[in-house]
Amino acid sequence: EPSLSSQLPAQAYALRSPVALYGRDRSAPIANLPAVNFLGEPTVIVPVEVDGGWARILTPARQSLPSANGGSAPAQTSAWIAKNALRDARPLSERIIVSVSAGTLTILKGERIQRVYTVAVGTEETPTPTGVTGYLQARYLDPAQNQTVYPVQLTSLHSADADEPYGGSDGGLIGLHYSNVARGSVSHGCVRLDADAITAINALPLGTPI
Repeated sequence: EPSLSSQLPAQAYALRSPVALYGRDRSAPIANLPAVNFLGEPTVIVPVEVDGGWARILTPARQSLPSANGGSAPAQTSAWIAKNALRDARPLSERIIVSVSAGTLTILKGERIQRVYTVAVGTEETPTPTGVTGYLQARYLDPAQNQTVYPVQLTSLHSADADEPYGGSDGGLIGLHYSNVARGSVSHGCVRLDADAITAINALPLGTPI
């Protein structure tokens, strides 16, 4: 269920315990979501719809792979969980908009522009996904990718066109990360930022929509 309502997420949560994920009919579990992520930190939960005792949340995992879906797959998926599994509500007052065509990243608070930065985006062969909303799910230093000063900002979005555009086994996740080349169409799908931009993103709460 990759589509979203027109209402942007207003709060982020953690989980009381691991939860079952349900599809649109909410009749049988289709997957499980752990209460802690791969860093051992609380999983960040962003609801986009509430219906009685249920909440539809954005998920950080793929529903299908591009290679098994005619070369294209949703960049963002969602699923239903029991609403009472949510805890520790935190407000989300900012949002991030990346314009692939303009090569910019904008931080907004409400409808007011806070900052605009020039950024680098994906190439034609490994494009940055467009027309979809995800969220900042985790941040961490990654020496394997020469990210030892500025944390990688990992989103819940995935490449819509390739299983592993960067190679390796990260599942095609899209991140925001520092680079000394932060303009043009040069990445494997991630968004490359300069020091000022990555510092501004690092100050935003996890769960911030992008």
